[in-house]
Amino acid sequence: MNFLTEDTQELKTEKKYFKFAEGENRVRILSAPIAGWEDWIDNKPVRYRAKEKPSKAHDSEKKVRAFWSVIIWNYSEKKVQIMHITQASIRKSIEALCIDEDWGSPFHYDLKIIKSGEGIDTEYRVNPGQKKPVDELIKHSFKETPIALEALFDNADPFSSDHIFITRAFWEEEQQEEQPF
Repeated sequence: MNFLTEDTQELKTEKKYFKFAEGENRVRILSAPIAGWEDWIDNKPVRYRAKEKPSKAHDSEKKVRAFWSVIIWNYSEKKVQIMHITQASIRKSIEALCIDEDWGSPFHYDLKIIKSGEGIDTEYRVNPGQKKPVDELIKHSFKETPIALEALFDNADPFSSDHIFITRAFWEEEQQEEQPF
């Protein structure tokens, strides 16, 4: 008799947050980022908006770190997730792509984030993929997975159905900008 049945496999926790794997991590950014500062209290993250940086960390052994959080499509998991970016090298690489007139906003191409090394020796490289429209399956998955990124600032669950304001996809924002008044 096998202990691991189909039912026990179904009970695995759903991966709602993206975790960088060794090697290439291919993602598509689907929303505008929220940005701010992350501190830690009792081994739990506490996030502050960009203009509300704490003067010092609660835990003297950890620094208050800048972060971005965005909704992404994770190609390896084939699902919508939140990618929390505290790595300055990743943020700077994405910023460089954004201001490069050949690439621009990362909404229009995949990102290949290559992770190598471990611990303090971990390095990240960011390469853009070919520009292409977002696949309809990804758009459908986004619509079926409402996320409120702003809830992270309240230490609330961004996947909860209790939120009134849900983070919009970049294509919804672009459509709204095109509407005449």
